[in-house]
Amino acid sequence: MTVFMVLSTIAILAALGVVLFSSPVRSALCLVFNFFTLAFIYFGLKTELLGITQIVVYTGAIMVLFLFVIMLLNLGGPQTWKERFEFRTVLGFGFGFALAAVIASQVFANFQYFDKPQAPDSFGSPQALGRVLFTHYVWPFEVASILLLIGIVGSIMLAKRKL
Repeated sequence: MTVFMVLSTIAILAALGVVLFSSPVRSALCLVFNFFTLAFIYFGLKTELLGITQIVVYTGAIMVLFLFVIMLLNLGGPQTWKERFEFRTVLGFGFGFALAAVIASQVFANFQYFDKPQAPDSFGSPQALGRVLFTHYVWPFEVASILLLIGIVGSIMLAKRKL
């Protein structure tokens, strides 16, 4: 239960960082941290498929897209080379990385599954997800696929106008 409380507190703080930071790059990095924390909560609930999906889809794909757009639009704010690689900045990153490594090693060394709530054994498995998705939720699945297709066609049309 304490691991869940720590992870949920970190997720809430990261979500606050998304809203409160004025720099879009820092907000996006807080969102990445929030996604990783949610993935660890999924792992603790013994739903490994949801945790891996959270990491691959949201952290891997969506956040790369967000950061690409932020960098493309140059929304990160002006920084000179000297400001970026100042000694205390490098020192701060070093200490931050060391602290994150120590915390991660302690969390993974003592990682236990959460006591409550326990999901059924079939919950989160690809077979159960496919069975539910294609029997009870066929209509929302088809609507989502059509919306994705519309988004893809729209982005192609917008990109074609710029060329």
